[in-house]
This record gives sequence, C-alpha cells and structure tokens, in this order.
Amino acid sequence: MAESGSCKPLVYKVRRREPELVAPAKPTPRELKELSDIDDQEGLRFQLPVIQVYKRSDAEILTTTKGELQRDPAKVIRKALAQALVFYYPFAGRLREGPGRKLMADCTGEGVVFIEADADVTLEQFGHALQPPFPSLEELLFDVPGSSGVLHCPLLLIQWQVTRLKCGGFIFALRFNHTMVDGPGLAQFMNAVAEIARGASEPSVPPVWQRELLNARNPPRVTCIHREYEEVADTKGTIIPLDDMAHRSFFFGPTEVSALRMLVPRHLTHCSTFEILTAFLWRCRTIALQPDPEEEMRVICLVNARSKFNPPLIPIGFYGNAFALPVAVSTAKKLCENPLAYGLELVRKAKADVTEEYMRSMADLMVTRGRPHFTVVRSYAVSDLTRAGLREVDFGWGNAVYGGPVRAIPSIASFYVPFKNNKGENGIVVPICLPTLAMERFVKQLDVMFKQVHGHPTKLSATNATKTATPIKSSL
Repeated sequence: MAESGSCKPLVYKVRRREPELVAPAKPTPRELKELSDIDDQEGLRFQLPVIQVYKRSDAEILTTTKGELQRDPAKVIRKALAQALVFYYPFAGRLREGPGRKLMADCTGEGVVFIEADADVTLEQFGHALQPPFPSLEELLFDVPGSSGVLHCPLLLIQWQVTRLKCGGFIFALRFNHTMVDGPGLAQFMNAVAEIARGASEPSVPPVWQRELLNARNPPRVTCIHREYEEVADTKGTIIPLDDMAHRSFFFGPTEVSALRMLVPRHLTHCSTFEILTAFLWRCRTIALQPDPEEEMRVICLVNARSKFNPPLIPIGFYGNAFALPVAVSTAKKLCENPLAYGLELVRKAKADVTEEYMRSMADLMVTRGRPHFTVVRSYAVSDLTRAGLREVDFGWGNAVYGGPVRAIPSIASFYVPFKNNKGENGIVVPICLPTLAMERFVKQLDVMFKQVHGHPTKLSATNATKTATPIKSSL
C-alpha cells in the first residue's frame, strides 16, 4: 500500500517573456475599499499558489488538421483578464494599511502581473505528476522580484507559462493574496475571466464587495469560544526544522472512502467524506509525528460560512473571505489510542460550532485582540476544495485536468482537491508534507488502518514524492 512514485524527476526548460502589468480594459473607480474583519487577520496575510492544467482541446486538434492557426491561450486569457478586471477592479490595485493595521484595497488600476511562457514538455511527460507537488514548480510560477509581499504588491500574479506545452495544452499558475479572496471567491473571479474568454461581454455573476457585512459589531463582544486563536506555548520543544521534508499526494477514491466508513460505528457512517477523511488523516499524522502523549494536538477545519446566516446575509457574487477556522483538540494519547470514531466526533462537533453568532464573535475577536494568527503549534489545518469549482473553470479548452493548490503547506496544512485518477475514478487527492521519517511512519500507518478493513494493505496511491530543503521552522 501507499507506493511512492520513484521514477526519475521530470526536467524541462521554460522560456519566459518579461513580466507585464495587465490593467483593466476601461477606466475604473479610484478609491480605497476596506477589507472585512474576517479578511483582515494575521493568518491570511500570505499568497497562496494555485495551478490549472489544460489539455489541447478537440477543437484545437480539428483546427490544426485543417491547417488553420491555433488560438493562443496567452493572448485569449490576457485580453479576457483585462476585461474582467473592469468588474473586479480592486484586484488591479494594491493593499495598504490604515490606522490600527486595518487593511484596505487601494484601487489604483495598476494591474496584475502577467507572464507568458513556453515549455519543451508535454502533459504526457508529466505522467502522475499532474497533481501536487508539481515538478520544477518555480518554472511554472516564477517569483517576480517585488511581487511576493502582502502590502504594496500586485494582488494577483497570473502566469500563463503557457506553458504552451509541446502537445498543445497549457498550464496556468497564479498566486493570490488570501486576504482578498477565499477559494469560492477565487473560483468566481476565474470563472468570470473564463466566461469572457469564451465570448461573454460580462460575468454572469456580478461581483459584490460589501466587506462591511463581516465586520465586527459596535461595540464588539466575543460570545463564543475560539480555541483556534489560543496562544499555545511550545512547552515540549515540538518546533521542528523544515530542512528534510517529504511531499506526497494521496488519492482517496470510492474504494478507499468506503473502507474508511467501515472503520466507524454504524451511527456515524452517515458522516460526510470530509469529516471521516479529516479524522483519519489527523490520527495517522499524529501517530507519525510521535509527539509527547500528553501534548494537545489540533485539527483546524476551514468551514465555508456562506450558508450559516439566517436570513441569508452574504449575497451571491460576494468574493471575500467567508469561512471560519473551528478546531478540534485532543491529547495525542487519546487521539491515537481511541478508535477512529473518537476523532470523528471531535471533528463533527468543531464543524457544528460554526453559526452566524460564531462568525460575528470571530470578527469581534479580531478587533479586540489585534487580529491574531490562528494557532499553529501542533496544529493541522485542512481545507476542502472539492466544491470550489476550480477544475470546472473553462477558458475555451474544456475543464482543467487539475485545478487547485500546488502543494501542501509544510507541516501545517493540506487541501482536499477533486481529481480523476488514471483509472477514470473520481476522488480526492490530498497533498501531505511531513519530515521524511514522519512521512515513512505516516505511510505505514495508512497500511495498518486499511489492513484493519481488508486483512491486507490497500494500494492507496502515494505519488510525487519529493524532498525540500528550507531554513524556516514550523510547529508539529
């Protein structure tokens, strides 16, 4: 089970043109727009890379057969992006800080960074690598000097390393400033660009700013318990250097999910795939890390709160951050020694805590406590992108072969990304990043858990094994 991809790493060359700024196609309002108090928290002040992989379309194949010129995805997308920015003009601006470090979008109309490129590689050569971690990522998402900060930097880095691949497909990579948008909001913006690329004159879903809807109350009052923002001391020396990390992706298809459901009692089999998978990974990861038995381990579940307001508060078209970060907490001993149902109940309770009042209280906490970072000590965060719609973004070449984050966040976070494997099975691919020895124990623990169901290991695919070296440190 959990066989690692051991093939020779893919090496290819990318030729990039000089970066350019793509501004809105028409004049846009010059104004300052405050972010919400949910947007404006320390833990979202970073840029997250996303990658979209597209095959050559059937229409392109027919066009080439007739001897006609192929469409250039870089030109198509650049033009559509400029038109979409007329409607999403805050993305063409820069972030500024106001009094009390309050973030605001300065709508300058300067534009977003755009890079056009070509690569001497085909999609077929990527093989199983069409999922995280992507080989030679730095070639697909070039770090333009001065673009990777939060303040005074472009809010989007769009890169069509159009990777005009040799096969006619292309790869689109971007970094987005998380304070400006969450997963559903990003998908909404990308779909707007895609609709215009396919011939629309405007987005079918008009964008809505209205960040004030998720601001703190006056006066603010924290009414709920928010353990996700606790100040946790590293009392047992669990800070680990990230100088020997292993990145792998694990695919959970119908067979694997059914097997996991067999590990929980009958009254919990109705639980969502997210809940069961999260409890399973939290437990296996904790066993692999071998923390002190009495240490508190945490799993943070990103919960989309758009449906939590009654009557509905957040309008269709809203593209700001609208999620909570509830946390399940257990000592390592209890989590590892109890059946899977124990962790599953904790995950379910954490998710159920998110209500309209919880979101109000969270915004109030941001204001009263100086916009704290969520707790990272002994924490594992999981974000479910299976319904975000990134894979369905169609610029005229059909749906993406892969659409989602480029990798896990080392030792901190994983993403659940919809994926179809080489057998044609739809499932979820989960990128994991752990210290190399912990990754080996993690894989063995997966074997143990699935063996409980079948009496023999399940061949859960673990692909794209890579190691990284970086001087920074993080928490377990």
